[in-house]
Amino acid sequence: MREHKTVRIFRGGVFLSVAGAMLVANSYGQDRSQTRSMVISRNGIVAAESPLAAQAGVRILEQGGNAVDAAIATNAMMGVVEPMMNGIGGDLFAIVYDAKANRLYGLNASGWAPKGLTIEYLQKQGIRSMPQQGVNSITVPGAVDGWQKLADKFGRKKLAEDLVAAIRTAQDGFPVPEWDAAYWAESVNYLRMDEAATQAYLPGDHPPKVGEVFRNPDLAWSLEQIAQRGRDAFYKGEIAKKILEAMKRHGGPMVEADLAEFSSEFVEPISTTYRDWTVYELPPNVQGLAALEMLNIMEAFPLGQKDWGFASTNALHAMIEAKKLAYADLLKYMGDPRKQKLPVATLLSKQWASSRAKLIDPDHANCEVAAGEIPAGNDTTYLTVVDREGNMASLIQSNYESFGSGMVAAGTGFALQDRGGLFSLDAASPNALAGRKRPLHTIIPAFAQKGDTRVAFGIMGGWNQSQAHAQFIANLADFKMNIQAALEAPRFSKHTFGGCDVMMENRFPQKVRDELAAKGHQIEVKGMFSSAVGGGQAVMRDFAIGINYGASDPRKDGEAVAELP
Repeated sequence: MREHKTVRIFRGGVFLSVAGAMLVANSYGQDRSQTRSMVISRNGIVAAESPLAAQAGVRILEQGGNAVDAAIATNAMMGVVEPMMNGIGGDLFAIVYDAKANRLYGLNASGWAPKGLTIEYLQKQGIRSMPQQGVNSITVPGAVDGWQKLADKFGRKKLAEDLVAAIRTAQDGFPVPEWDAAYWAESVNYLRMDEAATQAYLPGDHPPKVGEVFRNPDLAWSLEQIAQRGRDAFYKGEIAKKILEAMKRHGGPMVEADLAEFSSEFVEPISTTYRDWTVYELPPNVQGLAALEMLNIMEAFPLGQKDWGFASTNALHAMIEAKKLAYADLLKYMGDPRKQKLPVATLLSKQWASSRAKLIDPDHANCEVAAGEIPAGNDTTYLTVVDREGNMASLIQSNYESFGSGMVAAGTGFALQDRGGLFSLDAASPNALAGRKRPLHTIIPAFAQKGDTRVAFGIMGGWNQSQAHAQFIANLADFKMNIQAALEAPRFSKHTFGGCDVMMENRFPQKVRDELAAKGHQIEVKGMFSSAVGGGQAVMRDFAIGINYGASDPRKDGEAVAELP
């Protein structure tokens, strides 16, 4: 019985046509519209948005490392080959599955605002809205402390071993791939605003072109410092000195104690059930709760049944409206849970979702969605790994916007993040700016399970992420796709919190788009595989038979790579 079920998963599956209609299960590969197959292996698999990064992780697996070791190695390489999206100047979140203990662990390695970065501090400078670039948008980077915490708790390799491939590649250089060349070209003027950023990322005063070899010896130096001295090299050592010199030169509020006293923390994942799946996200200060609330609202509708199939008007309307309701609650109620009580349990409850679902008008889009009333009382990298024992790592890491704040501390070779840009200057908001506080975060790793099956997944793209996670789970649970088809399926995305605007890939049928428009949705049509709806990675483990599966989104340059025996 299990063998028959497994064959159906990777040979049959349910795929979508270019027109968007579902095809019946079919064993003939040439008749499908899924662009690539899942990677299937008895050994480990690394899925990342760069083949070089995935290969770095696989090498660690082949040398005896586990899923967490491979995730660190992959992430370090991503910071080298895709520096605009992530790197040691950014933040990190992870969900780790310990197969032997059958237990999930969450890690929040997001940095806090400098103690002196407050609403009053900005107001005295005449600043009335949160800066989105430059020195006042910079929070303490949490990624390196996150690496150390993960390596110390779960790793079989030393952190230095996990960084070897990244150091070598930063020193020797790599040919720039297609997506990265495009991202780089869009950031030229931004990088020219900072002398050290220009020197680091615009060799010869131009962005590297496709296939041009880019070297970053300063980043190799920074990674070597971390390899030799661990996280203290970044927060208390030579790297910290260079960061603080840059802060002083630009008149920023960050001081020595802001770096030296920072520590990431392990947290308990939050979850909900959706159909026969259990879905896990990390708790605030990240947006993952919106994905779970959105799924709870969607559960009130018969997705996958007659007239509610994939890419149907009924299903898409319900999902888009559920997104609006969940995100309105997120914006009003979420922030850093330290020193304030957030209504997480209420927003996660099925009762709350049921009341919100009743607000969805089947015939009209709601353009002015408000948060529910609770009674008193842009740019990212995602990667995932499964090892031969079934341990899994779901890891996401980001600078926030492309090249973060646009600032590089001279001699370090990495951009400092601009996560502070997500704070609110409304003192009444749970996300109000304050010293030593963490902003609301867009980046979220995710995990799901059903019976003997475990899936570690993530989909990038700012405020796209929660709604993309919910669509991915619906693709698995309601529309019976395999993990590769579920990543590839056309998506919608609404990055704004108000209005009826929504982006949709053009693989959704014209008839359906017209019917949605008649309900009031203002549709912006995107290309077949648009970066606007994010790109993702996924791995899956079937513990009943000990087989791993990997999937990689064609909206990115990456791939899923299997470990050799």
